[in-house]
Amino acid sequence: TRLNNLILKKLSEVNNKMLEVVSEDIKANVKKIRNSIDEENRPTDFFSVANIYIDNLRTREKFAQIVIDNGRLKKFKNFLKSENVPLEEITVIVLKRFQAHLLTECGLAPRTAVNFLILIRTVYNLAISNNIVSQKYYPFGKGKVQIRIPESVKIGLNKKEIKILEELELESEAQRHALNVWLISFYFAGIRIGDVLQLKWSDFIDGRLHYRMNKNQKLVRLKIPNKAKTILDKYKKYKIKNDDFIFPEMKKANMTDAEDVVLKIKTATRKFNRHLKNISLLAKIEKPLSTHIARHSFATIAGNSINIHTLQKLYRHSSITTTLNYQASFIHKDFDDALDSVVGF
Repeated sequence: TRLNNLILKKLSEVNNKMLEVVSEDIKANVKKIRNSIDEENRPTDFFSVANIYIDNLRTREKFAQIVIDNGRLKKFKNFLKSENVPLEEITVIVLKRFQAHLLTECGLAPRTAVNFLILIRTVYNLAISNNIVSQKYYPFGKGKVQIRIPESVKIGLNKKEIKILEELELESEAQRHALNVWLISFYFAGIRIGDVLQLKWSDFIDGRLHYRMNKNQKLVRLKIPNKAKTILDKYKKYKIKNDDFIFPEMKKANMTDAEDVVLKIKTATRKFNRHLKNISLLAKIEKPLSTHIARHSFATIAGNSINIHTLQKLYRHSSITTTLNYQASFIHKDFDDALDSVVGF
């Protein structure tokens, strides 16, 4: 009798909740009704949904993205000064205040600040798709917070500055190693630092580099420039077997643990960037010097002297439009000639 009474009570609660949902939305589906019934056990605050988003990334083994997004969520949490913020309280006013905070107090670039808003929007969309929050509270879109991605500034070193780096006398072996890694990235058409650190001696066959890009898994085959060979030869004394890593940073990484690989790359990148900053001071180069600038430097020197289809193959872009958009940041001749044609009298 007691069990039957409990079942009847629960059925009554379910029916009442179903009537509430249907009265608000006559087209409510079973999923929405079920979620509404189970609302006491589901997250209702922003950061709980953000944890679901991070778990989804972990399932897809997007560990690099997890590191980046966790940092952004931490900054948002510090701004809100709370770990339990209802989704309904993530309003247009709050988001605009946060954006201003990122730009002024944190000194972030507009493009970087937009990345924070994109993440918040992604988490909010996840909440809406799971019927955790009503669409009416959505703070993005027309008349609310509109995300416009500003064009990022891409600056690379020119030939003269590269030459200075190649001939520079450095203060320590750590600085020399950081610059060697940077130059290898540049000599091989600006391959990304994560790919450089995972290069093995077995990737070099018959005078060519054969490696698979981590970003899109595309296979790259490049001739070994003489300048690159000179640097690589300096590391051969550390070679024990053919499948050894060329550079030491990944030798202690657990290559079966993608999260550990990402962490080792991030740690090494931070170390290299610290050394590269000091190297730029020694070289009296005013442009910011970092691991990613190697890619921009290759694009700067390539300019419009290399066929765009060839550049697409070098960069391993899936679409030539991507190559055109990327290279547009480094091609200025047409604009310069047009300007001179008007004011150069």
